[in-house]
Amino acid sequence: MESEISRDQAWDLLCEWTQSESLRRHMLAVEAAMRAYAPRFGGDVELWGLTGLLHDLDYERYPNLEDGHPRHAVLELRERGYPEELVRGVASHADFMGVPRESAMEKTLYAVDELCGFILACAYVRPEGLVGMTPKSVKKKLRQPSFAAAVNREELAHGAEELGVDFDEHLQTVISALTEQREQLMGAAAGRP
Repeated sequence: MESEISRDQAWDLLCEWTQSESLRRHMLAVEAAMRAYAPRFGGDVELWGLTGLLHDLDYERYPNLEDGHPRHAVLELRERGYPEELVRGVASHADFMGVPRESAMEKTLYAVDELCGFILACAYVRPEGLVGMTPKSVKKKLRQPSFAAAVNREELAHGAEELGVDFDEHLQTVISALTEQREQLMGAAAGRP
């Protein structure tokens, strides 16, 4: 990675900008999924992980999509010297920014972002949480329009398609990544990992 920015520095920045426990958990989940996918595409695991961790940095402070998120994060990250690949990845995960997703990292971030939220929502209503979750059980919940109704199902399918992976395989990759991090994702608080 071009920059010498550490995971601890990125986590401190995230905590400075984000107080919401659920939003912190979401960003930790996206980080886990990005780290899981990086080797598959020959990506830098640290760069991909930090991109996932920081992708919603400004969402709590500037939730308005018309002039807020992720514009403020892009400016802050650039000012702090984060690698341009990371900054561009943050910008490209929001369709309305008009930044085309070109790299495998950018496509992966888009593909895992909403899916991580949906899988965590599924985990919260299962007695065993993430343990034993299968693509079949997630797809069953996807067919229930009232469950996590804000999640755009077409966007989930499009993300996997854009990434060039089978949807069931994509679900399994993300489920496995989140399951490995279940302690910090399903705990009462998302403290320093």
